[in-house]
Amino acid sequence: MSPLSPPLRPTAVRGTSPDTSAAPPRFLISGQLRRPLALTVADLRRRWPQRHAPVVFDCATNGPQHHTFDGPLLREVLDEAGPAFDVRRRKDRSRYLLSVSGGDGHHAVLSWAEIDADFGDAPILLATAMDGRPLDTDGSQLVVPSDRCGARYISAITGIWVGTCPPPGGSR
Repeated sequence: MSPLSPPLRPTAVRGTSPDTSAAPPRFLISGQLRRPLALTVADLRRRWPQRHAPVVFDCATNGPQHHTFDGPLLREVLDEAGPAFDVRRRKDRSRYLLSVSGGDGHHAVLSWAEIDADFGDAPILLATAMDGRPLDTDGSQLVVPSDRCGARYISAITGIWVGTCPPPGGSR
């Protein structure tokens, strides 16, 4: 499956009908936070400003793929969760990591510094729509528009963890 393929959908078991009453998928934002969150795509669309990002992923296996995504900035959503660092201390913020998992088992790690306005200020999105198609039933997608290849594109996000890891050598 290419990194930009839509997530696989469950298929009905022979002799049964698909469950159309299922609640929209939620994902959890957890870790070293003041206010962990459980969100749906509709929450992302309703609670934060939507950004538009045309992207081209050019991977050796699939060639260039052109898509547009809409959704809030990851940084703005995580700000509401309240990472447990002192916002006034750049060095404190720079040691935080973000781990994002998807429904297909794909997993990527980013640094807080990548999304922080004082550092990389990357416009990384939690997509609510792809190519104009709402993602309410598929789940939100992590989109890193600056990546040449879509390896950090995570479909059907199931969780985002925010926190620090121990420094090398085990000392702080």
